[in-house]
Amino acid sequence: MHNDQGGKKLIAWRIDMTYAVMIILLGGFAIRLYDLQITQGEDFAARADENRFSALSVPAPRGVISDRNNFLLVQNIPIFNVVITPALLPDSLAEIEEIYRVLSSLTGVPIDQEGEPATRCTPGRGILQYVLEGDSIGPFDAWPIACDIDETTARIIREAMIDMPGVGLEILPVRDYTTGKLSASFIGYMGPISELNREFYEDLGFQAGRDKVGYAGLEGVFQDILAGRNGQKLIEEDVAGQLLREVGTVLQPTPGNNLRLTIDTRLQAAAETALAKRMEFINRSKGENASPIGVVIAMNPQTGEILAMVSLPTYENNRLARFIPQLYYQQLAADERGKPLINHAISDRYPPGSIFKLVTAIGALNEGVITPTRELFDPGKITIENKYFPNDPGKAKDFVCWKRDGHGDVDFVHGIAFSCNVYFYKIGGGFKGEIDSGGLGIDRIGWYAHALGYGNQLGIDLPGEEDGLIPTQDWKRRTQGESWSTGDTYNATTGQGYVLATPLQVLTSLSTLANGGKVMWPHLVKEILDGEGNVIEAIERCVLWDISDNILTPASEIGSNCNSMPESLRPQYDVTPDLIVEPWVIEQTQIGMQLVVAEGTASEYAQLEAISSAGKTGTGEFCDEVSQEKNLCEPGNWPTHSWYAAYAPYENPEIVVVAFVYNGGEGAVTSGPIVRQVLEAYFAFKSIDAANRP
Repeated sequence: MHNDQGGKKLIAWRIDMTYAVMIILLGGFAIRLYDLQITQGEDFAARADENRFSALSVPAPRGVISDRNNFLLVQNIPIFNVVITPALLPDSLAEIEEIYRVLSSLTGVPIDQEGEPATRCTPGRGILQYVLEGDSIGPFDAWPIACDIDETTARIIREAMIDMPGVGLEILPVRDYTTGKLSASFIGYMGPISELNREFYEDLGFQAGRDKVGYAGLEGVFQDILAGRNGQKLIEEDVAGQLLREVGTVLQPTPGNNLRLTIDTRLQAAAETALAKRMEFINRSKGENASPIGVVIAMNPQTGEILAMVSLPTYENNRLARFIPQLYYQQLAADERGKPLINHAISDRYPPGSIFKLVTAIGALNEGVITPTRELFDPGKITIENKYFPNDPGKAKDFVCWKRDGHGDVDFVHGIAFSCNVYFYKIGGGFKGEIDSGGLGIDRIGWYAHALGYGNQLGIDLPGEEDGLIPTQDWKRRTQGESWSTGDTYNATTGQGYVLATPLQVLTSLSTLANGGKVMWPHLVKEILDGEGNVIEAIERCVLWDISDNILTPASEIGSNCNSMPESLRPQYDVTPDLIVEPWVIEQTQIGMQLVVAEGTASEYAQLEAISSAGKTGTGEFCDEVSQEKNLCEPGNWPTHSWYAAYAPYENPEIVVVAFVYNGGEGAVTSGPIVRQVLEAYFAFKSIDAANRP
């Protein structure tokens, strides 16, 4: 009896323990279920959705670029890529091989060719290798096996796709530079997003490996405006990555805005032709590539609008539109003499030669070193005591005029007209018995050089602008380890020695004198427009500073009133370049420049038949590695760059043009005819436009 009761109690205890364990387990499961479903439910749902759903970027159409007359310089055109989705290929090996055979015969891509994995759409591998790589990474993704095929082949493949499962056509937009080389130096080109900038652009919604960004020129500076903003759509995929459906609302892409430039393509072509033919003539006559570089810039001196900008040699940016060919790019980069990837108009600096005499001219006249009517005698050669410091007795050094028998007695306007070296030596560096004050001096030469736009960036809306060089006594001590000498000042007065300038700065100096003293902000973009052609922003005319308004613009405010200037390009000045120059000083300088064309150094080469003009020639001595190898870097025998800058009409200037030819010889002879042809073309186009207006 006792055993029966004990047994029953044991059984009851076991049953109770079993129920207790079950209750505990069920409670644990319930708590865990609550935690998974309620506490962490949203998090796990989000993870599941992340596995199921993918956000696909929808590319935005990039803005186009046109010239001032609405001629399209840059547009978007479709290219056709043949793609294969590995998971959708047929099961039969024979059918797959037949698909490969047909595609290879149509596209020229080999069926089987081993090669290193490369970036998208680069040749060098076979169809089989492309498919195998795609299958290992994403079998349900479409992988390109032939890119940028012609439209006829694309149509054939489209018709044949019904019998080729897994094969598709991908249509993508690509840049088409309608004028190619003619405008490449300022339009620039695009390239893939680099690893260095990948995170930056992906944060902005770009897709590395697909999207391209501006690499140079306007494409680079106005990347944010042209690019627009990519859209997005949500898709659902299965575990293998196969697309099941689109989910939710598609966020449509925002197209990029368009640019209308200040450039006149007709004038650009005329300038390029004039420059190229002159360079070809020089190189042909010398039997070598003696003049590898040339520049022409035309600008409206009243607005700062760039009407034409030619930099030779240049490159074909259409060859860089689909992808950047390594061999072609290496060839461009290896050309150390021509440097075709550089815009020589703004990114290279050269001795400006006699054009720089205009700096010395306005400085000496404005400071009272000379008067307009006072004559100085030019015997063809003068000898000075070349001192390195005040108490240095100096050594005798000869300075000669380009006209070896001299110009005789020369006044201010004729000193400019005949580009008399000795006249400018004397007013710039002084001469015992005539200019005993020591002349303008290097410090004041620097002031007036900066006042006319030399020695600093001007903020043009292009990348890579150089700042030139206006030397100082301190600069020479720091960089050359020597004190400044009297001869250095003499050289600087005529734009030689250490003085260096970009063609844009030379152009700006002429423009400033042509318009009466206003240093204009040079720019190429005229308007920013939306996709419908509506003007979003008209780029405002901007005066950086005015040397004739009796108001000094502080260095900190240079460019601050140019609301349309990209902030990244705003020039920085240590001291204000603005000076107060009397209007009559500018007028006298203008008269001298008119005489340059009427009877001076440019009279035989640069006169226009029916339109008045004014200008200044320049012949800048230089010595490069090629000249040294030929033993040409000897006093009196140095090779020379050719410069000429002019504006017209003289009474009310509409256009100022500068031409530069590397190793081109005498300024008037080589560059004078180039500028004349550009001016003639400008006024011819103006007449045509006037006749065609309703």
